[in-house]
Parts: sequence; structure tokens; C-alpha cells
Amino acid sequence: MTRIQYQECIDACIQTMNACNYSYVSSLKEYDLASLRESIRLDRECADICSFAIQAMTRQSPFIADILRLCADICEACANESSKHLHIHCKDCIEYCRNCAALCRSLSEAAVVYA
Repeated sequence: MTRIQYQECIDACIQTMNACNYSYVSSLKEYDLASLRESIRLDRECADICSFAIQAMTRQSPFIADILRLCADICEACANESSKHLHIHCKDCIEYCRNCAALCRSLSEAAVVYA
């Protein structure tokens, strides 16, 4: 697959990475920090794997199918954890994470076919 074929997923990963980073920083400013501990951790994990997935797609890594599957799993975990909270930054994160997870999962399956 080419970078152009990955572009929609790359864009979704960028949006998700930004949303997770924003949620992470916003969560650190909340009063109920202890209740957000797992959400904060998953925000960081999700932003990091999205960044890594972007790099893998742009360099056409031979491990792209596995990386995208992992990215989808982490995005789903982040969305599930964020859905436990009422904060606006958590709600925004959910939408981006779920969209990214769906695109990553779809592309991971397509990448196996192209391999």
C-alpha cells in the first residue's frame, strides 16, 4: 500500500493524537485527578501509538498490519475509559478514538492482503 492509500488513517491518527494530548493535559487540571488516573494513562498511550502508527504508515513498515491492530486496540481502550467520565475533553476524545480504531482495524486487514 502507498502513503496515499493510508492518508485517511494518517489524518485520523493525527486528530486522535491531538485529542488525546488535549484530554491528557486537561485531565491534569481537574480536581478529581485520582478518578481520572486510568484515563490519563490511556490518553498518553493512545497519543503515542497514534504517533508511531503515523510514522509506520509513512515509511511503509513491514509490520504495519500489527501496528495498526495495536493502535486500534489502544484507541478502543482509551475510548472505553474516557466514556466513564463526563468532562468535555473526554467526550471529544471518544469520538476521535473510535473513528481512528475503525480505520486502523480496516487498514490492518487490508495491509495483510497487500503483504
